[in-house]
Amino acid sequence: MRTQAEKATAFRALHERPDAFIIPNSWEAGTAKVLAALGFEALATTSSGLAQMLGRGGVTRDEVIENCRAIANATDLPVNADLENCFAHEPEAAAQTIQLAAEAGAVGASIEDFTGDRKHPIYDFDHAVARVRAAVKVAHALPIPVVLTARAENLLHVDNDCGAMADTIRRLQAYAAVGADVVYAPGLRNIPEVREVVRAVNRPLNVVTGWLDPDITLAQLGEAGAKRISVGGALARHVLATFVKASRAMQEYGSFAWMRDMIGAADVRKLLGS
Repeated sequence: MRTQAEKATAFRALHERPDAFIIPNSWEAGTAKVLAALGFEALATTSSGLAQMLGRGGVTRDEVIENCRAIANATDLPVNADLENCFAHEPEAAAQTIQLAAEAGAVGASIEDFTGDRKHPIYDFDHAVARVRAAVKVAHALPIPVVLTARAENLLHVDNDCGAMADTIRRLQAYAAVGADVVYAPGLRNIPEVREVVRAVNRPLNVVTGWLDPDITLAQLGEAGAKRISVGGALARHVLATFVKASRAMQEYGSFAWMRDMIGAADVRKLLGS
């Protein structure tokens, strides 16, 4: 098993090489092992996938940290922790969550400017920048420094006709200026929007595929300048969709035909390294 320091070095190298890479989101140790066996080079956690697994709409900080620990310990791959808004509003309190994620084995972590309050969804600009600054200070001072990703969530909560893209770029530029290693704007919909952010911000860009046309490929995103491609909770929801489809076939039609598509038990053991 690689040490955490070796994982951190490998993770930084992925951001420095010319090509874009996919960082799929795992929600527990088993899916982490499967993704590693399939040849991916890094993993991210997903708080929405974890919440789905737990049968709830949300998760606590302790649950996210323990889930990060399980995923980080499952494989040799570097892990980036999805920490939402770091479960705190004040900068120093939010930054403590970055340290907890690192202690759990993560070598990357994210902080976002979504408040969690749908009525007031985005932190004021200066407060959001202060939160990123505090997170960077902690992330870079750790014995094994963490790659800090700063997320601007405007595109998910503000109508673009009201200037969401312009404010998103302004925020990402400010987050980069206070030391964020990677920037991230969930809600980008197409290649021109990816190019616009890449041109505006001198940091590696994480693109999440949830709002993109599914026909857009890794090669196209890399050519547009994106560095890291994640899928958020999409894999977890895809698994749930398959589960629901098979369950409905049994309930509504008494059919077990879906079993023709299931993976073999021996293949599962191989993927899990058993």
